[in-house]
Amino acid sequence: MENLKEKIDAKRAEIKSKIPQGVKTKLKAHSPHKFTKEFMEFLKEYKILGLAIAFVIGAAANQLVKSLVDNIVMPLINPLIPSGEWKEAIWALGPFSLSWGKFISDLIYFLIIALVIFIIVKKILKKENALKK
Repeated sequence: MENLKEKIDAKRAEIKSKIPQGVKTKLKAHSPHKFTKEFMEFLKEYKILGLAIAFVIGAAANQLVKSLVDNIVMPLINPLIPSGEWKEAIWALGPFSLSWGKFISDLIYFLIIALVIFIIVKKILKKENALKK
């Protein structure tokens, strides 16, 4: 083991001798503990854990809103379309066919998601403003 340490020190001295005078260098090995500490600081600084939690909750909320659109909102719209198959409604223009039913479904889905997010953010900001006063 001593022989290995001597070889490392000799190699380090050799490398240092090739570096021009006045150039600052760091020839330190990074310890795993320091790396772990830096990683944990990164997670805290950029709030990565909160982002991960928000992502998981967002995925669950996505299913909930999709169910709301498919099972509550769209059945109310179905009677307005003669065939009742609103997702498969197509408008044929010569060689082109436009799937407007699917587009309307996705548009309503988007609007409901935007509305839910708006309401949640508005309530959160209202509570934050009340706490600041």
